[in-house]
Amino acid sequence: MKGGYVMSASRDEKTGKWTVQCYYENWKGEKKHKKKRGFATKKEALEWEREFLKSTSANMEMMLGAFVDVYFQDKAGELKERTIKNKQYMIEAHVLPYFANKRMNEITPSDIIQWQNEMRAKGYSQTYLRMVQNQITALFTHACNIYNLGNNPCKKVKKMGKADADKLNFWTKAEYDSFIRGIDKESRYFVIFEILFWTGCREGEMLALTKSDIDFENNQISITKTYYRTERRDIITTPKTEQSIRVIDIPEFLKKEIEAYVNRCYGLPDNERLFPIVAEAVQHKLKRECAKSGVKQIRVHDLRHSHVAYLINQGVQPLIIKERLGHRDIKITLNTYGHLYPNQQKKVADMLNATRNENAPAD
Repeated sequence: MKGGYVMSASRDEKTGKWTVQCYYENWKGEKKHKKKRGFATKKEALEWEREFLKSTSANMEMMLGAFVDVYFQDKAGELKERTIKNKQYMIEAHVLPYFANKRMNEITPSDIIQWQNEMRAKGYSQTYLRMVQNQITALFTHACNIYNLGNNPCKKVKKMGKADADKLNFWTKAEYDSFIRGIDKESRYFVIFEILFWTGCREGEMLALTKSDIDFENNQISITKTYYRTERRDIITTPKTEQSIRVIDIPEFLKKEIEAYVNRCYGLPDNERLFPIVAEAVQHKLKRECAKSGVKQIRVHDLRHSHVAYLINQGVQPLIIKERLGHRDIKITLNTYGHLYPNQQKKVADMLNATRNENAPAD
């Protein structure tokens, strides 16, 4: 390998563990130094070193487990911290146990099919299976596009799972009314659930809202950021996609509810979160109030689906819903909610029939 050599493989007399380190040139020609401790044997240390040096030169004879590290190094500046954590979890839990010690250029479509069959047998939902599938596909796509892997085994195999759930879980307005009736109108949770149901914004977007995001004069909410908590840190970052940055028009009653809440938060700075709580608190409150009101249990995210179901029931068209939700593509809206438009085809046929009859020549 160009420029790479082992400086030492030494044993710590106190712990009995082996350490290996090497100086090398990576695939960009940059000089680097790597040190790794904690190997039980010298053989393990040298084997790790061989695989590591392959990864530095983007040699596709490297093991998939080593390539995962390369992948996340490359994606560090592109993906958000939360996205990386989610991808790492799925890869470590569902991909590495099968492929960690298989060489990238030796994994075949047959290997992918056998892995898919084992994954299906575990009983995961169709949408989760598709998310896991997307992770291994992303690894091989990156290897082909950036490191010239000759063949992508995922391309020759049908994807497992489904991108969208067969059945969405949501509340009707009557169910929501039964739920919200039991919550104290003076509490923050009343305003939280009102915002979620009547705007369709995501939970993280709602938790990131500040007073400056509410235009009380024009009855609008600006969605420009999202909130989550990880490793005891509060993170405020940009929304899911560029299209998620949007302005949502809100009804007069919701504006007044938010305004009354803000007035109760005396002295609240414009740039501080309206609801300084974590997502788990909202989820727990929803679960408890579902049980008290007797309505069916749903997730916080299902309030977003409930908002869409209500809009569809009121005759709102998909393109307007797409803009309101901040979807990247109208296909996402249609794929997710298209089945909630059961009578649209008949309406089109009836409209065409009426038009034809209006324009038909008299007998």
